[in-house]
Amino acid sequence: MSKSLLKSTSIVSVLTMLSRILGLVRDVTLAAAFGAGPKLDIFFIAQMIPNLGRRMFAEGAFSQAFVPVFTETKTLQSHDDVRDLVAAVMGTLGGVLALITLVGCLAAPLMVWAFAPGFHGDPAQQALGADLLRWTFPYLMFISLASMVGSILNSYGRFAVPAFMPVILNLCIIASAYIDASSVRVLAYAVFVAGILQFAFQLPALAQLKLLPWPRWGWRDVRVGRIVALMIPVMIGSSIAQISLLLNTSFATLIGSGTVSWLNYGSRLMELPVGIFSIAVGTAILPSLSAQHVQKSPLQFSDTLDWGLRTMLLLGLPSALGLILLGGPLVATLFGHGRFSDFDVRMTGWVVCAYGFGFMGFSMVKILVPGFYARQETKLPVRYATIGLVVGIGTSIATFLIARYHRFDGIHVGLAISTSVTAWVNSLLLFQRLRRDGIYRPAPGWRGFTLRLLVANAVLAAIVLLLAGDLGSWLKLDRWAQALRMAVLIACAMVGYGAALWLGGLRLRHFRAARRI
Repeated sequence: MSKSLLKSTSIVSVLTMLSRILGLVRDVTLAAAFGAGPKLDIFFIAQMIPNLGRRMFAEGAFSQAFVPVFTETKTLQSHDDVRDLVAAVMGTLGGVLALITLVGCLAAPLMVWAFAPGFHGDPAQQALGADLLRWTFPYLMFISLASMVGSILNSYGRFAVPAFMPVILNLCIIASAYIDASSVRVLAYAVFVAGILQFAFQLPALAQLKLLPWPRWGWRDVRVGRIVALMIPVMIGSSIAQISLLLNTSFATLIGSGTVSWLNYGSRLMELPVGIFSIAVGTAILPSLSAQHVQKSPLQFSDTLDWGLRTMLLLGLPSALGLILLGGPLVATLFGHGRFSDFDVRMTGWVVCAYGFGFMGFSMVKILVPGFYARQETKLPVRYATIGLVVGIGTSIATFLIARYHRFDGIHVGLAISTSVTAWVNSLLLFQRLRRDGIYRPAPGWRGFTLRLLVANAVLAAIVLLLAGDLGSWLKLDRWAQALRMAVLIACAMVGYGAALWLGGLRLRHFRAARRI
């Protein structure tokens, strides 16, 4: 079981790493071309709105509701039944998304007005935002359909093609920046084209499985009804998380020019390890958890969760430390060139550190939530997400008001901290419930595993603190000197971390057999 999961996670991680590296190239390109000013702020908002819908609807509610029902049909019924389910869901999903896309394009000026209150005094900025949104909003429809196809492929153990999808988006945006670096409109066009390509790219793989039927409207199909019933509470929970992000973005537009970009760049750096490690592990374990639930194998279900948590901690803790200790140097190395000023570097570096403190909370949610959705339990995650949101909004408002009253330059950092607090509250409540209900029972060996991790991460932190120096020393270096210094630092930290784990007795085979770490 664990060997198969390790292989699946490795495939997703490698391709996700490629995507995230290209994402960094994309952001470096945008930072050099546009800096952190009002033009890029409005593009990020226009891109954020359909992305929030994607996270809430496609990768959030739909995927988590669709995979358990699809896995059950695949396990217990014939291939013709599976094909019919795909036809019904694709037709229904496509019809609903087409309507949502139409409404979104028509309401583009209203959404920009609502989500970017800091631009109310600039009609030209608002008009540009609405124009960009009309091009980026259809991305929601295409990426949602692509997410459905990706879920099907993942259920058959074909993780490579879906994991490659984000690469297409990054390549399109990078290419568009080189086509015309004077206007952000070309960036919106690239998002539109990328959505079409991401959906079309997966269709040949779906056809190979003989699961590419002609879509049909299936609103009255019992299985579609079950998916919708599971989706509703998940959508509410996902909406809660996105409301928090929207609130922070609205506050950011009120703080001043560049703030949205600082938060966006900081979030990108945090999402790099989340995507490579945490999301990869969560993506790999969901089909296995769904199948184990259908097969009534509670011990294997618990072992799969245990494997996911250990793998996430092994890879996630050093990532969190890296973000906290190297926030400023990372930003200076990656973005501190062209129109991205030293001031922008400092402001973004603080954001990265703030997100670093919440990294393990974000990661735990990605691992623990499949433990609920695989059992078709969707109400509890919504409840816990709601509690996390309330705490996060309270933190957001309090830090915003306090920082504004004291005229603190890093007022935007409080918004990042509130997001981290939300993630921690949510993840701890999820973990507590899985333990209380006996769904997750930790396997033997956690005490020794935890001790090895603490020692190895202490070694890593010592190496980073010894070699990093202060931010001022990084800003004095040219681009290539920064890159070389960062590469050497990361290599030394990784070697030290790996050596500490090896000397502590941890081996790769421990992740190939359940209950043996």
